Amino acid sequence: MTAGSDSAVPGNGTRYTDSPAFTTPVANAHRAALRSIARVVEDSAPPQPAQEARAGILEMMGSLRVLVVTGAGVSTDSGIPDYRGPQGSLHRHRPMTYQEFQHDAGARHRYWARSYVGWRHMDQAAPNMAHRILADWQRRGLLSGLVTQNVDGLHAQANREVGVASPLIPLHGDLGTVVCLACGNREDRRHLDSRLEEANPGYAEEAIHAAENVNPDGDVSLDDSWVQRFHMVACLVCGSTRLKPDVVYFGESVPPERKAAVDELIDASTGLLVVGSSMAVMSGFRIALHMRRAGRPIGVINGGPSRADAKADWRWRTRIAPALQDLDAALA
Repeated sequence: MTAGSDSAVPGNGTRYTDSPAFTTPVANAHRAALRSIARVVEDSAPPQPAQEARAGILEMMGSLRVLVVTGAGVSTDSGIPDYRGPQGSLHRHRPMTYQEFQHDAGARHRYWARSYVGWRHMDQAAPNMAHRILADWQRRGLLSGLVTQNVDGLHAQANREVGVASPLIPLHGDLGTVVCLACGNREDRRHLDSRLEEANPGYAEEAIHAAENVNPDGDVSLDDSWVQRFHMVACLVCGSTRLKPDVVYFGESVPPERKAAVDELIDASTGLLVVGSSMAVMSGFRIALHMRRAGRPIGVINGGPSRADAKADWRWRTRIAPALQDLDAALA
């Protein structure tokens, strides 16, 4: 959902919440973001037998106006780790909050050094079978739309491959675009990457050998000595180095126009299918809450517990791609 990871305490030993740049409201928002990151999703309702859950989801899919919400579990087969699964990235790092990124220049620099190295892994990732099946369902008119909490752009790529024009909403943005926090200028990430390469010749090729743990947000873990060697470039319009991937960080709100687009899809849908998501953050979970209040059926396909389980009519605890292939064969 977010971009950038960090430890709880930066390298100089000063806690972010003690920084002069962190006013009380900012510090409080930062702490709230940390609580969201740390949320543990536990079993709230037992999964059903596979055939029972499968049958219920197939019946719901017959309405032809089902909204799909996806999470990191859809992209794991593309080589992108998830957050809260057994091998999830939260076991070894925590994402940087919006407050850290916006108010701490050292944190921003640290992110871009790590992201410059990790971006190559993200940029080479390709849609997997799960992305392609969901794109084909959109092409066939089986869905009212798709909302993804992922920032990897793989749903959009899969949709382009099959020529889909159906609604696709990247709820938390896309790593493929960078925005300047000072003037609002937007830049394609590949173009920025070319400028970073010019400013840091040979850096990525050398640093990748010292890097650890490519994270869902496209960055890696790097020793501070590598961070200090990195040179950041500036905005092409205003010259500021306050550049940020155009994604929603923990502690940052989803843009109002994106929320409104999601609400329109909710109103137009007869049911909800959650695929590969723990629904740990409220921006995604609220979709399930809206659907439940409207009395519409909810199905969940996930490898582990989901926050939406207690709201769901059908809970299929299984691997994502094989489950979607099974459903796809039945819907053919």
